[in-house]
Amino acid sequence: MPSVTGSATNRLPFVVWVLAVGTFLMGTTEFVIAGLLPEMAADLNVSVSHAGLLITAFAVGMIVGGPTMAMATLRLPQRHTLIGALTVFALGHAIAALSTSFTVVLSARVVTALATGAFWAVGFVIATSAAGPARSTRAVGVMMGGLTLANVVGVPIGSFVGQYTGWRGPFWALAVLAALAAAFVGRFIPRTDQRAEVSVRAEIRALRQSRLWLALAAAVLIMGGVLATYTYITPLLTDRAGIPAGAVPLVLIVFGIGALGGTAIGGRRGDHRPMVTTITAAAATALTLLTLIPASNSPVTAVILVFLMALTGFTVNPVVTSLAVRFAGDAPTLTSALTTSAYNTGIAAGSLAAGRALDSSLGLTGPALVGAAFAALTLLPLIVLALALSNAADSSRIVAQHTAGADTAEQQAANATMTSTH
Repeated sequence: MPSVTGSATNRLPFVVWVLAVGTFLMGTTEFVIAGLLPEMAADLNVSVSHAGLLITAFAVGMIVGGPTMAMATLRLPQRHTLIGALTVFALGHAIAALSTSFTVVLSARVVTALATGAFWAVGFVIATSAAGPARSTRAVGVMMGGLTLANVVGVPIGSFVGQYTGWRGPFWALAVLAALAAAFVGRFIPRTDQRAEVSVRAEIRALRQSRLWLALAAAVLIMGGVLATYTYITPLLTDRAGIPAGAVPLVLIVFGIGALGGTAIGGRRGDHRPMVTTITAAAATALTLLTLIPASNSPVTAVILVFLMALTGFTVNPVVTSLAVRFAGDAPTLTSALTTSAYNTGIAAGSLAAGRALDSSLGLTGPALVGAAFAALTLLPLIVLALALSNAADSSRIVAQHTAGADTAEQQAANATMTSTH
């Protein structure tokens, strides 16, 4: 049987990959709705704009529900929480697929968002714990890679299947796959793996660290920058770059490949040089988005820049997530949930600002300008965090040197005493 806790080699524990499957399913359900909205609106007898509330409801459920569910399940065994979250996720999709009421489907989306928040919060804690300190960022990168892969594979396949089976087909598929994932989690998460004996007060006390909020701020800003541009990338590609509408999904796949690569790079490099990796990636993201504004007239250049935007922007995510969980110490569950809320907050804020920029005199390049501003602002919390970590490291080094010097002096005094005695 594959190792659950890992070995002395550089391989990640198998449980990390199992958790990545769960994030793949949950990432797919969050974004697949965009490609199914017209069919859902017609079937549920609502307008397309009204059906868009299904996306909003899920995002709000993730922002609010993640921390809430993390605290509500704090004293439950981690294994039970993951299985319960996947089970609720499966039931929510089954109920939605059986219903003809928009209200019921909307309520099911909120419930599945709560389950997703609980899964992410606990999943990150288990993944980093199983991988160990030396591979924690890499483990987070793999888990977030499941979310990114959902954009590359899950969403296009779900939209394609929905065209032939109706929107209920993808919902049934997600329900079945989530039930299978629950069985896998039950098989590979050790039964003895319980939550740490940490109180709600300890979890809240862990939030007092300024370093933690700097990492969360960076998560909000970098995701806001990339998604501000990505949300309105289609009109930029078609109306400005001259790319045919039928080819836009291919460009979005290119974006997904870049995001997947960035997540992998961040996971690999973040364990060794986290601050250099994040600061460089955030600066590169801002530069890429600024370049996209004048260079988006060329279809080839636009596609290359979309790829680079995803590659550099998503490099930051696994690093700041791992740092946030690490800063929380022995009370990481609420912090892990807050990272998920941070990313969804960035998505909401970036998309809102980009939409207003698109309607302004900036036009099609407005979202890219907003994205560049968000990415540039990401450098502020990252630089402050780097300085804080550097000062902490210097202080530890001075204490260690002082302790070593005191030990040496004591040893010399002891040697002198022994010499005089002899």
